[in-house]
Amino acid sequence: MNMEFELRCPISADLELIRALVHAHARRGGLRGARLEDLVIAVNEAVTNVLDHGGAAGMVIVRNSAEAVVVDIVDFAGRLSHEHLAAAKIDPTGSRGFGLWVIQHLCDRVDLEQSDQSSRLRLHMCHRSPGDCLPCPRPGQEDSRW
Repeated sequence: MNMEFELRCPISADLELIRALVHAHARRGGLRGARLEDLVIAVNEAVTNVLDHGGAAGMVIVRNSAEAVVVDIVDFAGRLSHEHLAAAKIDPTGSRGFGLWVIQHLCDRVDLEQSDQSSRLRLHMCHRSPGDCLPCPRPGQEDSRW
């Protein structure tokens, strides 16, 4: 019997621990090399955003499939919006962070689901090139792969 595990980690200021847990789980799921490192960087940026701009409380959830590793970063305050994602850009003065821009350029796909209670940023990283990756279910539409 093939049993898949899901990593659930509360968001905390211990970014080193969160990075290590995500790295280990994604590697166990088959992600390697630069794609693995890019995912860990993207998760670090998303968690930092929850700590600095969100409600400072949430959850990191990592799932593996045959095609991809998918990471949900849930901000219990729900402050991240589609407008924030659309407006993400590099500030040439370097005076502002550009974490959302980095996240969107490192990951194969980034989705956002908002509710009155939370926001869920979903980061997708395919094991191979993005064109070889099957679409992952959208939040609230999970299938048997998850």
